[in-house]
Amino acid sequence: MTWYECIIDAHTAVTDRVSHGGRMKSKRYFVWQEEAPDDLIADGKHIERAIIGTTDLFTSMEFDPWCEALEKAFDASEHIAWERLQPMYEADTKIWHYRWRWEVFGCG
Repeated sequence: MTWYECIIDAHTAVTDRVSHGGRMKSKRYFVWQEEAPDDLIADGKHIERAIIGTTDLFTSMEFDPWCEALEKAFDASEHIAWERLQPMYEADTKIWHYRWRWEVFGCG
């Protein structure tokens, strides 16, 4: 399984309203984006590769159950380490913005 299949599987365990890198025409959806590799190099060789990225949830629900569902999906994966960042309320759009930073490791 590739690193991106691990991330896609975690998100789609919650919903199919998921986008890679772009906004959706919906008031409730996830967007995920990889940011950088975090390689382990020993003796000049790649020993292991990890990918760092973020997931954003845009929702009109203050305590959206998708937050807990995504965290359970991350925890269920053997390959994803994560942390939830501070949520923000966007008053002009009346949308809650939740964000996670994750790292995928040990995938093909």
